[in-house]
Amino acid sequence: MAGSDLGMSADTAGTGPAAGTAGTGSGGPPRDPAGAGTARVGPRLFVRLKLRLIAGNLRGDTTRLLGFVFTVLAALVVASFGFLLMAMLRMAPAGVAADVGTVLFTVLLLGWTLVPLLAFGLDDTLDPSRLALLPLRTRQLATGMFASSVTGVWPLATLVVTSGAIAGLARGLGGVLVGVVAVLLQFTLCIVVSRLVTTSLSGILRTRRGRDVLAISVIFVILGAQLPNLLLNRGLTGDPLVMLDGVASALRWTPPGMAAHAIADGGPAALAELAFLAALAVVLGWLWIVALRRSLVTADASTEAASVRNSRGLLARLLPDGQLAAVATKELRYARRDPRGRVGWFAALAVTGIMAFSLGGQEGPSPGPALAIGPACIGALMIGLQACNSFGIDGRSLWMNSVVYGTARDWRTDLAGRHLAVATIGVPALGLLSLVAGLIAGNAAWAVPAMFTAWGVLGVGLGMGALTSVLLPYTVPERLNAFTGAAPGQGGVAFLASFGAMIGTGLLALPVVLPMLFGLDWVVALAAPYGVLVSWGGRRIAGNLGFARYPEILGAISKAT
Repeated sequence: MAGSDLGMSADTAGTGPAAGTAGTGSGGPPRDPAGAGTARVGPRLFVRLKLRLIAGNLRGDTTRLLGFVFTVLAALVVASFGFLLMAMLRMAPAGVAADVGTVLFTVLLLGWTLVPLLAFGLDDTLDPSRLALLPLRTRQLATGMFASSVTGVWPLATLVVTSGAIAGLARGLGGVLVGVVAVLLQFTLCIVVSRLVTTSLSGILRTRRGRDVLAISVIFVILGAQLPNLLLNRGLTGDPLVMLDGVASALRWTPPGMAAHAIADGGPAALAELAFLAALAVVLGWLWIVALRRSLVTADASTEAASVRNSRGLLARLLPDGQLAAVATKELRYARRDPRGRVGWFAALAVTGIMAFSLGGQEGPSPGPALAIGPACIGALMIGLQACNSFGIDGRSLWMNSVVYGTARDWRTDLAGRHLAVATIGVPALGLLSLVAGLIAGNAAWAVPAMFTAWGVLGVGLGMGALTSVLLPYTVPERLNAFTGAAPGQGGVAFLASFGAMIGTGLLALPVVLPMLFGLDWVVALAAPYGVLVSWGGRRIAGNLGFARYPEILGAISKAT
């Protein structure tokens, strides 16, 4: 809920004391102590406010309307298939059905714990600081935030999916009755745990370091989600039912496991498990209220002044003073301090590691250097994509370039400084990734052709990125969340720029990649010079275009977010 819109809700609730208490009107007689004439703020008001905010955000914006329709359709698909999957557990043996239910309930709870952290900074209803100035008690805020949390298509989809467990796990009337309570408690735990985590971490997530930790943590979560697939590709064998039983046994006495087994058992033991879950929900709700009260009276760490270190950096010390060194140093500071850029770097390294690990486990008649060259080139391609919108992160501050950039050569020098910063990080990173890929593939010597080929692909990617930066620029939103793409209405431009750079890099890299994949090792000597040549040509063309299209570029990267 945005702060301005919440201000309107405060007007609706009355500007006097908290709801439900007596107050005095402006110059009028005292109000009835029983509460007559005062507006009571309850969960219903928060639900109405959230629905109005959703409707207001969709009014007059086709892009947001299409995104909302897509979200609704995705939620319907998830709810339908999730309910069907849960209901089909009735056809499985009782033990297997309980194990699958335990795992699925745990996945739902983990999803509700982690996914809202990704939306922090995008969904204002998750940040309690938006509500700090409202004349409401903590209890009213907690009940209202809980009501707003269960309002939406994804909470409804979660409730539908968990309700399928009643059809799939319950045995008899007792199981159905217990199942209804267990499903509601599981759903309550999902909401309360989600709110507890986001409220407790809200102060940290508003800081730059907190956003950095979140961005890195999410990448590790994504890697963890790929671990089962990677292990299967590496040839891990075993009875799936035995593995499922082992996982479910470890989760048996967790809250989701107890909820699933309560539905499956439906006996006196199930009642004891439900009592424990209810008590746990109450305790977590109390902890959430404590965290909410603390967050409302704690100073916002994101507004505290940060220390500034007067360091020139390594490149500034090695290069002569001038535009090239200044631009390269600035870009390296962006890469070090801005979480939006750091996410791209970590994603590139993570994807390359996954590719190397997955391909290294495949068995073939004659494994060759391609097992190391392929992942290294993928990593170079993703690192090169960091330059496909070079001016976007500057935003409105790019206007200052017009003061000193009087020729196309100045624009080419600017792009050269940006590419130098990317290469300063990318070249050693690709060398290390190539070595890792070679070791995983089974031959460390394959790291040499992989490294030189990756450097060539990186140069091609930088050249293509220079062209897309001046032909298809777009705004990089200044939001709390590091996983934001483009400003509203520019999603198509961002998609076209990214995939255009990817396809162009792939096509221009074929002259050096294909011969290496087919065993012509001598081409490795031409890979890096070829990449440098393409990068230089791309900068030269882009510099001339950028000098001519400066007003269009500045307007495209300065959209309101």
